[in-house]
Amino acid sequence: MLKKFAKFEEILLVFSLVLMVVLIFGQVIGRYVFSSAPSWTEEMARYIHIFQVWIGASYAVKLRQHIRVEAFITRFHGVFRQVLEILSILIWFAMALFLAVFGTELVLSSINYGQLAPAMQIPIWIPYLAIPLGGIGMAIRLVIQIKEVIRGNYEKPEEEEIIL
Repeated sequence: MLKKFAKFEEILLVFSLVLMVVLIFGQVIGRYVFSSAPSWTEEMARYIHIFQVWIGASYAVKLRQHIRVEAFITRFHGVFRQVLEILSILIWFAMALFLAVFGTELVLSSINYGQLAPAMQIPIWIPYLAIPLGGIGMAIRLVIQIKEVIRGNYEKPEEEEIIL
């Protein structure tokens, strides 16, 4: 189930990147060639980028690609390292839950107020929905990561590592 979800995330992130590039390219062509461009393309590209950041943050947890300082923690081995790893993941998990809970409250209050996006005139809760989705995704993956650390697996999965 999670593998299918991860594949869906990959497809969504790639598709949204392509769509965002097309929108921004169209905006630039419209401005400089036709001296006029629709305002909604810029706003839509911004909202797509917001979703990319939050969904991408969740996906990066799966790949263990988030930036972290390892100079200190890699000097330890055994149970002490395991405790440090779990402690750091639990702090991160608390932050992810915070984002999920308060992001949901933000979405619900936006629904109650009925605020609309200026150019596209869509409900503003739709772009805000990215915050709780990213928080929930990170929280779920951090629980899985805690299980891996308990098994003694501290490293990034090699087969899924991003090579730049």
